[in-house]
Amino acid sequence: MKRTVAFSAAMILAAGVAFAQQGQKPDPRSMGGGDCAKSAYNCKDAANPLPKVDTVWLEEMTWMDVRDAMNAGKKTIIVSTGGIEPNGPWLALGKHNYVMRANCDAIARKLGNALCAPIVPFVPEGNLDTKTGHMGTPGTISMRPASYEAMLTDIVDSFRVGGFENIVMIGDSGGNQNGMKAVAAKANADGKSKAFVVHIQEYYDYESVEEFLRQKGVMKPKGSPTDELHDDPSITMNMMVTDPESVRWAARTKAGKATIDGVSIADKDKAVQIGKEIVAFRANATAELIKKAIAAKAN
Repeated sequence: MKRTVAFSAAMILAAGVAFAQQGQKPDPRSMGGGDCAKSAYNCKDAANPLPKVDTVWLEEMTWMDVRDAMNAGKKTIIVSTGGIEPNGPWLALGKHNYVMRANCDAIARKLGNALCAPIVPFVPEGNLDTKTGHMGTPGTISMRPASYEAMLTDIVDSFRVGGFENIVMIGDSGGNQNGMKAVAAKANADGKSKAFVVHIQEYYDYESVEEFLRQKGVMKPKGSPTDELHDDPSITMNMMVTDPESVRWAARTKAGKATIDGVSIADKDKAVQIGKEIVAFRANATAELIKKAIAAKAN
């Protein structure tokens, strides 16, 4: 009986302490996932104990890295969307994500005041109920438009709460565009914060990339026969900048299949170099569009 009473008393005391703790206001100095009072590294003004990192990717940074980058003026965040979809016999399903890995990095560095959010790989790829679009292919992952917009809204709101001043959305696939446009419009209209949200639809302009490659003599003239695949040199070489094996370069070369639409990628170094020129071309154009959009907002 005494043990039961003692146990009950202990439980009541513990509950009381927990209730008291829940009623306490959080320490406004606390950041980093811990209590400032328990470790100086959890305090918002704590000095970063490590050197500055050379990355623009949020997921590769510590909270101190992000804080210091924002304090240094990097208050623009780029939210890029890719996809998981079929892309012919050579390219990985994450084609657009490999492209974005190279391109967002280049765009952020070109701007000089921007960071890249983790790439959003889940986008509308087709109707899940009727199996239209890309949903006839196993491995494809699709989002219903409402789910996609809800996810983007939460991502945007996270960055608004976090203090970013400009939230830029770019998508590397056609089905990504309408949702981003809608989320940006709603975010700017709701009046919840001063953060500016913009969708740069012009980033998704593969025709200009193909023309760029034609001018360089890389791609065949417009209207020339193609391999009739969900693939082309502008995509393949862009992907190779991130990882040549994302286009199965080694296996294709060995099998004598290292071409796309009549363009050889057998010389890996040459293909990657052209890919870097594609990345620079797209980054320069997109960075200018972002600057114009932010400047127009300020006026």
